Amino acid sequence: MTASSAQIIDGNALAAQLRGDVARRTTALKDRGLTPGLAVVLVGDNQASQVYVRNKVKACTDAGLHSVLEKYEATMTEAELLARVDALNNDPGIHGILVQLPLPAHIDAHKVIEAISPAKDVDGFHVASAGALMVGQPGFWPCTPYGCMKMLESIGYNLRGKHAVVIGRSNIVGKPMAMMLLQQNATVTICHSATPDLKAMTLQADVIVAAVGKRNVLTADMVKPGAVVIDVGMNRDDAGKLCGDVDFAGVSQVAGHITPVPGGVGPMTITMLLVNTLEAAERDAAQRGLA
Repeated sequence: MTASSAQIIDGNALAAQLRGDVARRTTALKDRGLTPGLAVVLVGDNQASQVYVRNKVKACTDAGLHSVLEKYEATMTEAELLARVDALNNDPGIHGILVQLPLPAHIDAHKVIEAISPAKDVDGFHVASAGALMVGQPGFWPCTPYGCMKMLESIGYNLRGKHAVVIGRSNIVGKPMAMMLLQQNATVTICHSATPDLKAMTLQADVIVAAVGKRNVLTADMVKPGAVVIDVGMNRDDAGKLCGDVDFAGVSQVAGHITPVPGGVGPMTITMLLVNTLEAAERDAAQRGLA
């Protein structure tokens, strides 16, 4: 592979910097008698979920936060899970609640997410969190698009008047990503599987966020020279190696900035979970008069 012309936005380095800040703020809260706490709930034995959960708990511990991992059999009933969520909502030592998705088929994930108190919704998936983002009120931003915004911020990128194209319309990445870009005065186009000419859209873009979970959805001929490309995808190539939605080798010859996979958006997602949990604890401290 030839040397890339694009500057790499290093997610690992930025995540380490932000986690250092989280650790400092956590220490300050502890000094005032409050330890930020995250509860992670895992139902069933999905292998990928187990890895994600382990990484989230480790990141919490490393930053000095209190974390609780609750693991349950796949046979757990919806009512039992809702009861656990309710108990965590009422636990003063827990500031963030994360129910790892996917859940077993017999449990309604939407019902479970809506049962989480918006004040503890550190994943940013609750309808109240989505509404707060929509109207520009304080709330919790979903971790992956929040991490993408931090990456743009880290390169000093001013979105005002820029054209941003988001490929993907999920509630977890695509839609909230578009809202965050809009808040920073970008002109935003959302593309998806029913977009007739994706290339015509991406060639106009100053910023492209690829978040569809499909390899090589974005190739070099689809990118305007100098554009910023953020790759949210997590796929495997033919050799079984981790890769994103973007043809990195080709696109990095054209783009101005690009995020790699792995080592790009991935580490930022868990980092923003820590930031959200810390902010939930700081709000709690302020309410208790500890701030």
